[in-house]
Amino acid sequence: MERKGVVLFCMLPLVLGQEKTFSWDSPGQTLAPDPINPCLTDENSCGCCLMQKKKWELEQYINSSMNSLEDLLDKAQNTLKNIRDNRVAFSVGLSDKKRCIGPLRTATNLVYQSIFINIGEAYNSSTGVFTVPRSGVYNLAFTVFADAGSPGTALAVCASIRKNGVALAALREIYDQDQEDQATAVLLAQLNAGDRITISLNTGCWICDDQNHYNTFSGFLLYATE
Repeated sequence: MERKGVVLFCMLPLVLGQEKTFSWDSPGQTLAPDPINPCLTDENSCGCCLMQKKKWELEQYINSSMNSLEDLLDKAQNTLKNIRDNRVAFSVGLSDKKRCIGPLRTATNLVYQSIFINIGEAYNSSTGVFTVPRSGVYNLAFTVFADAGSPGTALAVCASIRKNGVALAALREIYDQDQEDQATAVLLAQLNAGDRITISLNTGCWICDDQNHYNTFSGFLLYATE
């Protein structure tokens, strides 16, 4: 028994003096001592090592979260830029002054000169043509108004909205019961970039307008298809 005690007593300094490296990754693995952080090689600093590991994990989580947020922000900003760059909307009135157009012997495109809004500059107030800037589904609307001048006089309010010269929809009111009349058409249309949209005053018809803007032409892009 005394010999065993001597042997154990002799081996104890060897065990206590042995240098150890602690790993927080997985059993059996070790990390090289960190010269900047000596607590990694000190058995009495396990709490410090654990704190450092948790701090590192938190940093990694925050970095990952920040990167994800930055990616989401970039996508949102790109989407917003795309929407802003492709906004299309216009609304125009025929005239700011009292005037009547027609009756005419041939159908004539109307030129709306009073601009309420023209986002994207796709409507041309010199020609009356809305040139589709981007393929998509559009909401289009137009209103026509006419004044016969006196009760009992024949009234003819008739116009059509056209795509590349072909009628998409038309309004027609011809009778002698009212001195004034007004009509509106609203439609959705699948349009391609470059299509020309116009309002045509039909043969034998007339319209009247003033600063109240009884005659209007409007449109906007609902969503793009390209």
